[in-house]
Amino acid sequence: MFHPITIPAESKMLFNVVKLKDNITIEDVEMLLGEMCNVVKNTYGNDHGGFIAGQVYKFAGFVSNEGSFDSKKMQEDHIAIVTYWNSFEQHETSHSDSTFKEKFDKLAEYCEETYEIGYDLLWQGVPE
Repeated sequence: MFHPITIPAESKMLFNVVKLKDNITIEDVEMLLGEMCNVVKNTYGNDHGGFIAGQVYKFAGFVSNEGSFDSKKMQEDHIAIVTYWNSFEQHETSHSDSTFKEKFDKLAEYCEETYEIGYDLLWQGVPE
């Protein structure tokens, strides 16, 4: 469950923000999140499918005053799902899968808002 991941430089990163409705907790959606992630990992986790790795984070309430211009915008409670893919096309194929859509549609019932945006990697590094 918690294994180190290696991200190739040519990968695409998808950042998904999930804001739950006021009366919903992470515990209410934890199983749905796990099922949804497993569909992607187990079905698309290969060269053909394009899934490289993923991570799910719960907002910890910390917003950096030193690294933010307008920190008030991001202080709402949310979950971040970060996934890495060989291509945006492969990501879209996985998310049009009927099994995935079924899980995502169930999760959406608990959400106030969700959006997913894609990025090209510009830099990565580790201490030398």
